[in-house]
Amino acid sequence: MTEYNPFSLMGKTILVTGASSGIGRATAIECSRMGAKLIISARNESRLIETLAQLEGNDHHSIICDLYHEDSIDKLVEELPEIQGLVNNAGFTKILPLKFIDITELKGLFQVNTIAPILLLQKLLKRKKIKKGASVVFTGSLAGLGSCSVGNSMYAASKGSISAFVRCAALELASQKIRVNAVCPAMVDTGIMNSGVVSKEQLEADALLFPLGRYGKPEEVAWAIAYLLSDASSWVTGNNIVMDGGATLR
Repeated sequence: MTEYNPFSLMGKTILVTGASSGIGRATAIECSRMGAKLIISARNESRLIETLAQLEGNDHHSIICDLYHEDSIDKLVEELPEIQGLVNNAGFTKILPLKFIDITELKGLFQVNTIAPILLLQKLLKRKKIKKGASVVFTGSLAGLGSCSVGNSMYAASKGSISAFVRCAALELASQKIRVNAVCPAMVDTGIMNSGVVSKEQLEADALLFPLGRYGKPEEVAWAIAYLLSDASSWVTGNNIVMDGGATLR
């Protein structure tokens, strides 16, 4: 008798972008543990291979893709089989005070965080590579839902655009039974925390401002993404799910 588990990803082929580190890597690993076949993508080949080696099960694949370039997105879509899940996770942040923002920085951030994931979904739909009944999950941010900090306006705007897009796309794709959601985490303890820009003491003090007393972990965000990819969330669409350790309660 097969064990009952509505959270299983067995039999699903899932594409995860930005899978070479952080939340993307954790998502790929956790989804493989839940039975999914993974296709992982990023522009850093060596780190992507490291992720591939950590996946459980067989028949996983990696595809190099630079989201700065539309032809690279086209090549990714061309190489893909039909998928049942898409995790649009790739993105980056850039802290700049408003008066120092320039067109190059702004375009670069929006290209990767906003334009590329929207185009990827559009191209998958056009090529009929995303199956009816599939689940699409974007990695948003609490910043995109109005949590403000100095120097974070470009990033917040790029993620706010995604949060708005998710709701409209969910409505439009509901007739195809394709669900669209986003996870919107606050601070997550990824490799970016070790950049040296902020001291360990400052980070520890900031973490204590969260009611749960710490930042999130990549695998915790990955578990939420896996839930949204699974049949357990089959009546959930158009949501921006806040993950903030209680920060917005204050």
